[in-house]
Amino acid sequence: MSADLAAEVAALRHELDLMKDAAAIRTLQHSYGYLMEKGLYQEIVDLFAPDAEMTFFGGVYRGRESIERVYLGRIRKNFTKGRNGPVRGLLCDVLQMQDVVTVADDRQTAKGRFRALLMGGTHAGVPDAPKLPYQQWWEAGVYENDYVRENGVWKYKRLGYQLTWMAEFDKGWANAPDMSGYGPGKTFPEDPLGPDEILDNPYRPWPETWLLPFHYPHPVTGEEIVPEGE
Repeated sequence: MSADLAAEVAALRHELDLMKDAAAIRTLQHSYGYLMEKGLYQEIVDLFAPDAEMTFFGGVYRGRESIERVYLGRIRKNFTKGRNGPVRGLLCDVLQMQDVVTVADDRQTAKGRFRALLMGGTHAGVPDAPKLPYQQWWEAGVYENDYVRENGVWKYKRLGYQLTWMAEFDKGWANAPDMSGYGPGKTFPEDPLGPDEILDNPYRPWPETWLLPFHYPHPVTGEEIVPEGE
């Protein structure tokens, strides 16, 4: 095989590997939505690298043990009564959409932008369904995530979720509640389920509007995507 042909084969193999990596990351992110739907919170924690970080509702959680406080503590307690798995009367469909995945050339790290759309609620005919703030609600948000490949397996390095809006189903997003005070009040260990740090969060939900920075440039111009005036 000539040197030119060998180089072309190597380049094509590398391109194929990058495509396989991007597909694996999409599977990871889409699986997150399916696991959330069925209350499989331990399986969600297993998606994270040991030293991963999560930004969630104005708080930062560092490391797997900290992230467990979110899923195995706060969310599992409120949504599935402490049970790892679905409970009767609870709806929690978490769609993962509009994915843009960028894999580093060395194939060790990657970034991804996804949109979440959640339809949640409890059935009126199930008296012992979980007690949640709203019986029926919508929620939407944007992720800018970091991923890492460990021993050939892609995992979350940082899950960065920013809530865009939340609204009761019957009232709609035009009447979305004031979410300005929603978030962690205290850090761990003062709050046993709290974050390691509380952020001065610039991303206030609707009716505020903002642009969560894109990890990738404009696909045609190659320039950074920045709103006018910023």
